[in-house]
Amino acid sequence: MQTLFLLIIGLAAGVLSGLFGIGGGVLIVPGLILIAGFSLVQATGTSLAAILLPVGLLGVLVFHKARIIDLRASLLIATGLMSTVAVGAWLANALPGDLMKRLYGAFLLYVSWRFIKPVDIIRGLRGRVPVSRPEPEEIPRPSSVVLLGVGLAAGVLSGLFGIGGGNIIVPVLTAFLGYPAKRAIATSLGALLPPIGLPGVILYHHAGSLDLLTAVPVAAGLFLGTVVGARFNIQLPGKTIKLLYGLFLLFVALRFIAG
Repeated sequence: MQTLFLLIIGLAAGVLSGLFGIGGGVLIVPGLILIAGFSLVQATGTSLAAILLPVGLLGVLVFHKARIIDLRASLLIATGLMSTVAVGAWLANALPGDLMKRLYGAFLLYVSWRFIKPVDIIRGLRGRVPVSRPEPEEIPRPSSVVLLGVGLAAGVLSGLFGIGGGNIIVPVLTAFLGYPAKRAIATSLGALLPPIGLPGVILYHHAGSLDLLTAVPVAAGLFLGTVVGARFNIQLPGKTIKLLYGLFLLFVALRFIAG
């Protein structure tokens, strides 16, 4: 029965992964704590192991077929991720992460505000139609150094919280680098395709803070669910994706701030 629940956790996390370009750990970690009774550190390590394999492959293929993924950016961000994920894993096992969690939650609150745009929603309810800016049609071309920096920062958070890094990649690409939401999500999912979490998984394994047998059914669910999320992403309007992602970030931010 527990294996079935783990598959369901993986499926749900996979849908979120394909829809929002995240690793799925934001759902996997609390799910493992609730279903399997894991500690926070053990759930984080197991989550990182579950997203180690290319579980987002089917979703990336869907995005690639739709021509909305920036493969160059994905590769550079992935390089940065693999370079620092071990740093985050070390921090998770050696330092109290309450302050980091709250700072990260505050950052996500800011980004969710930019996505949801509650002021525009209030104006719309009052009959004042806000002026919407069209999303750029061409893929932005940030410098390699900037993209590597995004990956480096995401790698630390990935290893620290077992979240895969997409929760920082997508907001940065959209809010600061001018990526349309769908392209940012597709590019993030592509960056998470390589085994970026391997150094962190090794550290968690040596610390006895992960359960590989639990990670397997979660990974299987992720693999199947990601393509569903990717297809939803392509079919939904960009404005709807931004609103849904903003609400999702708001939920994640409040969870991190509340601890």
